[in-house]
Amino acid sequence: MKASFDIAAKNYDQSFTYTAIGKLQRNLVYNTLSKHLKDIQNILEINCGTGEDAFWLSQQNFKVLATDISEEMVAIAKAKNHSDHLTFEILDINAIAKKKFETPFDFLFSNFGGLNCLTKIELEKFFINANEVLSKKGKLAVVIMPKNTLWERLYFIFKGKFQTAYRRTKKVAVANVDGINVPTYYYNPKDIVNLTYTNFEFIASKPVGFFVPPSYLEPFFKNKKGLLRFLNYLENKIKNWSFLSKYADHYILILQKR
Repeated sequence: MKASFDIAAKNYDQSFTYTAIGKLQRNLVYNTLSKHLKDIQNILEINCGTGEDAFWLSQQNFKVLATDISEEMVAIAKAKNHSDHLTFEILDINAIAKKKFETPFDFLFSNFGGLNCLTKIELEKFFINANEVLSKKGKLAVVIMPKNTLWERLYFIFKGKFQTAYRRTKKVAVANVDGINVPTYYYNPKDIVNLTYTNFEFIASKPVGFFVPPSYLEPFFKNKKGLLRFLNYLENKIKNWSFLSKYADHYILILQKR
């Protein structure tokens, strides 16, 4: 997995971060995230990629430790301008329990499907580890790709790729990351709530990309800005319809330590 994202690092900002769709989906995440950051001081971000979310969080005056398994992703993030509140570090998700942090974190954040690289067993272990590094009543916000994304099904059915249309429902699927196949596991909100029930209380679930399309459709929408604005308008109309989370491209799930 590390090698895959090292390769993807060079083009990640151009292929997602700075695209119209990427910006819209990220803003949807921020709109929900901002409502759950009250009384938060320090944040641990995992799968930080090239640092876009870490910069945003640090600009809200939070102390942020942003981590990623990819050395190249972290190198690109460090090369950008950032505040004194922000530190980047190379860290494997599965090694969080072994890492000796100075203090517990008030908030743990993972954006845009980083946790979809974990098997069910690994994911369950991650949530146990997350419980250990969070402070009392600490919160966890994760953005995950679900199994039933309507955009993906309709798009690939239209193209006649019926097996691809239902790839997310398989036990394990393969995602192509700049020419390298990466095993990917999809989870609906209920799956995560069941995995975390012992240590975490469910707070909220919101769709991210029910109307706003997946990023791989950026070339199609590049010259259709009016249509994309309309889809974003519709997205904001249904942003509180949690039942649509499992049908969106991603969803954000907010949990709180019991």
